Parts: sequence; structure tokens; C-alpha cells
Amino acid sequence: MIKSELFYRVLYAHTDMMGVIYYAKYFEYFEAGRNDLLRNLNYPYSLLEQKGYALPVIETSCRFFLPGKYDQLLKIVTMMKNVPSVRLKLDYEIYNENTLLVSGYTIHSFVSVRTLRPIKPPEDFMQLIKSKF
Repeated sequence: MIKSELFYRVLYAHTDMMGVIYYAKYFEYFEAGRNDLLRNLNYPYSLLEQKGYALPVIETSCRFFLPGKYDQLLKIVTMMKNVPSVRLKLDYEIYNENTLLVSGYTIHSFVSVRTLRPIKPPEDFMQLIKSKF
């Protein structure tokens, strides 16, 4: 498994009238975790784009256990539990201190930026991922 942890302080703008994080913001936190995981592998998303690849989300899920609130320091844990193929699945857990607030996942398809059709991931990316498992 490949894992990253990112810490993020909740902005007031991310909360609703009840003072809790607006539910859709968690998908942005998933994106921050995803970018952090790729960056920590020294293969940032921008490198994939330079090589002509994109990773659109084709499926997502988010389960809410407890509300996150303004000014909390969140820990965003991102996990790649399996070696990807044409699809890449990432799992997420978001904590306030040691309390799980949210869990979820995203599934992405490797596509050509030019054609938007599914393609195999870059070979150097796959070698890097396999070396970490």
C-alpha cells in the first residue's frame, strides 16, 4: 500500500450556517490528498498532464461519520491499496485529531488528453508504483 498524510486547517469559507464543513468540500480535500500522494511519489499530476494523460474521476463515494468544523486541523489520509491498471482507485480517510470524520474513495481512468479515450498508464509510472508495493 502507498499512503500519504496531509494536514489542512479548515477555512471559515468551507463551513455552512451550522458551522460545519459543507459536504461537497470533502471532495476537494480528496483532491488535495490525491495530489499530495502523487507529489510524494515524485510523479505529480502536472507530469502526467505533460505526458498527455489525464485522470478524470469516474466514480466516487463519501461516507460521513461526524461533522468537521471551522479551524479544525484535519488529517487527510490517502491510500493506494492496489496496483492500478487502466483505472486507479484511491481511498481516503479524514480525521480531526484521532477521530474519523469521513471516509471515501475515488476511481479514475487514465485517458489521453488529446482524445479523452482510456489508455494504459505511463510505463515509468507503473514501474514506480510496482516498486512501492
